[in-house]
Amino acid sequence: MGYQSLILEKCGGVATMTLNRPDKLNALSDALMEEIVQALGETNRDDEVKALIITGAGRGFCSGADLTQAEKAEMTRRLLLEPVGFFSRIGRSLHDVEKPVVAAVNGIAAGAGFSIALGCDIRIAAQSARFSAIFIRRALAPDTGASYLLPRIVGIAKALELMWTGDIIDAREAERIGLVSWVVPDEDLMKVARELAGRITSMPSVAIELTKRMVYKGLDVSDFAVSQSYEGLAVSITTQTEDFQEGIKSFLEKREPEFKGR
Repeated sequence: MGYQSLILEKCGGVATMTLNRPDKLNALSDALMEEIVQALGETNRDDEVKALIITGAGRGFCSGADLTQAEKAEMTRRLLLEPVGFFSRIGRSLHDVEKPVVAAVNGIAAGAGFSIALGCDIRIAAQSARFSAIFIRRALAPDTGASYLLPRIVGIAKALELMWTGDIIDAREAERIGLVSWVVPDEDLMKVARELAGRITSMPSVAIELTKRMVYKGLDVSDFAVSQSYEGLAVSITTQTEDFQEGIKSFLEKREPEFKGR
């Protein structure tokens, strides 16, 4: 489908979603939020897509909610039943993506934009990147999944510090506290993100997606035996794939495997 406020491109098994309101630092209008949900769903359903990159056009990743928008979307019953409307839908839709998701963070990621970055599996930051759980400075509680995600990424104390102060931290501090995996020059951001996504797509997709599922399920259980049961199920599934047979065959033939994602 066509999108007006974002760009969705697919190439070589990698989808790239670019939030495309650069004049507003990609602030989240209702229209953009609806398109994000639709694009995440499209990406998740597309069997040819094996990894997703999310980034922002221009000088910012996403500055959070657009407080200046003149027109608001119609408040449907479906939205009324969401805890925080579109913001909840974005958080849940991103959490439900089964493929690996890489955030390529350029410039500011604040408020719900910060939450979107948190919802990605891996975050790569440009040197210009800045991060803020800015909700408290608007007398708001965190949304779009931030209260769930941030403590799991940086720990409870640091998460509360960031959410209670609304401080803006730079890319190097984000790297130091484990918020991002690494920091790269601005001009190399998309190159590095695409290289990482390309490495992921060259791997066996069933095993990749099951690994993601197991890791996140494991965060929500405290019983080691339950995690082992997930592992047992995942192993039984992966041993039935063509990629498993290719992995064994390539090892015996002393060559690099050529996985097909099946």
